[in-house]
Amino acid sequence: MATESSRMTIEEEVRERMASSAALHERAVPVLPSGVTHDSRYAEPFPIYVTRAAGSRKWDVDGNEYVDYFGGHGALLLGHCHPTVTEAVVEQARRGSHYGAGHEQEIRWAELVTEIVPSAQRVKFTSSGTEATLMALRLARAFTGRDRIVKMQGHFHGWHDYATIAMQPPWDEPASRGIPRAVQSTVTGIPADDIERLRHELEQGDVAGVILVCNGSTREYLQALVDLAHAHETLVIFDEVVTGFRYAPGGAQEHFGVIPDLTTLAKILAGGYPGGAVAGRSDVLALLELRDDRQWMRFGRVQHPGTYNANPVSAAAGVACLEIVRNPAVQRTAADAADRIRAGFRDVLDRRGVGGAVEGWASMVAVQLPSDLPQRNLAARFRAVMQLGGVDPSGMNLIVSAVHDDDDLAQTVAAFDAAVSRLQDESMLKAGGCRD
Repeated sequence: MATESSRMTIEEEVRERMASSAALHERAVPVLPSGVTHDSRYAEPFPIYVTRAAGSRKWDVDGNEYVDYFGGHGALLLGHCHPTVTEAVVEQARRGSHYGAGHEQEIRWAELVTEIVPSAQRVKFTSSGTEATLMALRLARAFTGRDRIVKMQGHFHGWHDYATIAMQPPWDEPASRGIPRAVQSTVTGIPADDIERLRHELEQGDVAGVILVCNGSTREYLQALVDLAHAHETLVIFDEVVTGFRYAPGGAQEHFGVIPDLTTLAKILAGGYPGGAVAGRSDVLALLELRDDRQWMRFGRVQHPGTYNANPVSAAAGVACLEIVRNPAVQRTAADAADRIRAGFRDVLDRRGVGGAVEGWASMVAVQLPSDLPQRNLAARFRAVMQLGGVDPSGMNLIVSAVHDDDDLAQTVAAFDAAVSRLQDESMLKAGGCRD
């Protein structure tokens, strides 16, 4: 079989070994646009379809087993089906999935957030990270009485209208069709780490908030940004949907020691279940209060309904998860595993004479390979050939959990070695070059 596989192209072997996934994709295309329910789940020639997952691994409909580094889009720091989280979810589901009323779990969930996240004086739950960033921008505008938001070029904050601005080149065009020009005029994208450009925008006097993701930043830059924004009475929003509870228990703000006015959270927050939150200063979150005041209720407050806000099942998962990940040993374990993967991948590139880079932060690994292929096409082929080695990355990235063990890491490095070899054999990588 190994001899036959070596004669196949990557795509031919994918089609042979994942025939049932191919059939499900054909079934999905007529009813789901491009056959997927999330843009990043699209794959060429087709995505895999998973039947079950546990710990660091998952299995597809063809019976193939993978070491999983897609990680529930980054939500599964504790891996799949962590026993404590699963038990909490099952117990809550037996008691009810939606009360249409308050419940004790939502209070404990909020208490944990305020105990763990440095900026969190009060919390408001949402159903997703996209909703959390949308709410944070609205709060910033309401609190300051200004309209404009400054964001960093290339930073992802979800799929709502404001978040599509300056998300990818060309920076002055939204990343999606259907965005009103009036919306576009309220968001300004600037280069990340450019304090002087930020100063120029803030000096206009109309900026309500600055929003950014913090991975890859430095303490000096983040503190300079906060100080400058506050000097112009502008709020700072750290989007910690990805970095929250992953950099450190309290997120990037704990790691860097820089405190924003508002923080957006999701993913790990809900233990792998749907859920997000805005946390931050009490005086800003007070805009969400309901009061016995007609003027306030109609013209003063920020409204926030939401059928699934703090859903009991998500709250149960979130409480169980946060009680575990508040221990910094969890983040250290995941980050150490990521360091070992980075070292192993770099050794492979050096040994095979392939230029590129293996970088990342904390427990996130980012791979760059030299190729003339468009990035999207290279990422699709990289993921497919890694899957043939029993490893499922998230495109060119690996999201490492605290439950990836020595066997997982050894298999991952071996799969990368084989992947680079096959990509070379099919002339998808450029020869020579040096890693940055």
